[in-house]
Amino acid sequence: MFTGIIETLGIIKDLQKEEENIHITISSSITNELKIDQSVAHNGVCLTVVGIEDDNYTVTAIQETIRKTNVGDWQLNDVVNLERAMKLGDRLDGHIVQGHVDQIGICKSIEDTVGSWRFTFEYDSALNNITIEKGSITVNGVSLTVVDSKTNEFSVAIIPYTYEHTNFKNFKIGSKINLEFDIIGKYVAKLHYKNS
Repeated sequence: MFTGIIETLGIIKDLQKEEENIHITISSSITNELKIDQSVAHNGVCLTVVGIEDDNYTVTAIQETIRKTNVGDWQLNDVVNLERAMKLGDRLDGHIVQGHVDQIGICKSIEDTVGSWRFTFEYDSALNNITIEKGSITVNGVSLTVVDSKTNEFSVAIIPYTYEHTNFKNFKIGSKINLEFDIIGKYVAKLHYKNS
């Protein structure tokens, strides 16, 4: 379980394909605090630490993860958002995030609003995921509030702190991003589709 509050950034140091899996080695400031078998969210994707060496640690993404996320597009020296699982009893500063990406979205526009940024993302609505105005959404692991919710797109407002301390500053129009929709909204949507 995560909160969508990014702890730090990691840099991809190595990518090794093995059959349908990808082993990803990442350098980060929290590596020395990690343990084998620990869950860490990488751009919102929950992956298990399988190896640690010096300042680097390794995780493995399986085919299902690669298919549903932007992991397959990661390259050497890419910057990823990192969050360790929340501790029981911690404050829930973001919202309930599972680290299970629902689908990929595409950055449609970036607007500098003098002091903040407005990012608009488009997604395939055929997968029955929804957003609501002022509801929660996770974009590359970052817990955000939805602005201007539409059937297949939404916007978020990014303050300077979030811009500087996440990989939002590296987004371009056309960037593929990981989306995890609000867990409560997913249950409500499932009930709605089941009963209609």
